[in-house]
Amino acid sequence: MLIDFARGALIGVAEIIPGVSGGTIALIVGVYESVISSAENLVSGVVTAVVDGLRRRGMARARNHFAGVRWSIVLPLLVGMFTAIIVASAVLAPLVEEYPVQTRALFAGLIVASLIVPIRMVGKRWQAYEVSVATAVAIVMALLLSIPAAAPVDPPLWLVLIAAAVAVCALVLPGVSGSFLLVTVGMYAPTLAAVNDRNLGYLGVFVLGAILGLSLFVSGLQWLLKHRHRITLAVMTGLMVGSLRALWPWQTERGELLAPAADAASAVGLFVVGLVVVAALIAGESALVRRRRASGDDVLHPDS
Repeated sequence: MLIDFARGALIGVAEIIPGVSGGTIALIVGVYESVISSAENLVSGVVTAVVDGLRRRGMARARNHFAGVRWSIVLPLLVGMFTAIIVASAVLAPLVEEYPVQTRALFAGLIVASLIVPIRMVGKRWQAYEVSVATAVAIVMALLLSIPAAAPVDPPLWLVLIAAAVAVCALVLPGVSGSFLLVTVGMYAPTLAAVNDRNLGYLGVFVLGAILGLSLFVSGLQWLLKHRHRITLAVMTGLMVGSLRALWPWQTERGELLAPAADAASAVGLFVVGLVVVAALIAGESALVRRRRASGDDVLHPDS
């Protein structure tokens, strides 16, 4: 449970950093498929409970869905994630603002090293069409991230609801940063302020939007992972490559790219640090999985 709490904390920290995907971190630390499967069962259970309740059919079908949720993993993850979001919003956000070049370089190193995760999950040698699809997705993603960021606004609650429903895709789609999506529509600063100020009204609407987004998105992604596994992971790889556009260290506040400056040495050093950190995480995760498989208790990857 402590390990899963730490994994959730890493995902939570990623969620507040523009350009870094919580789904990517979930892939790296080995809980991605468990989270997706549990989210699908949870959403299906809630929907079934409401529908069967209205039709007076009882809760048997809903309980079957809830039984498929890996609560022993999901609950520590959620506690760790929300704890990290609260702490990191107060601690890391000022660092990101004060040292944008260094932090973007560090995050770019994290993403580059993490590319090995979906590439390896595809399995056998990549086919030509899979490489083509990943390349096209990467180009489209980079172009989308080239759109200048909007100025911060005081958003109405209906916009908060819609933005949260879209941004929550970052939890289930590696390569997509929910925070960066909020930046592009000018809602990153208000959302971060709502967390730090404990604005319960704003946060309540945001959570409701996230739940709606999950209910519409998770089932489709789960189906793709089951029935179109290789091409789905190829698309994820392309998304992660394209997301590197947002993490070029030298850029203006509106996201326009600049040439490297005098601080290039520190940026390169932190980029290497990001590579090493993720490589160590992947190596540790692989060793843990091998040990659990050898003991016949593959808890981290139950579907593999």
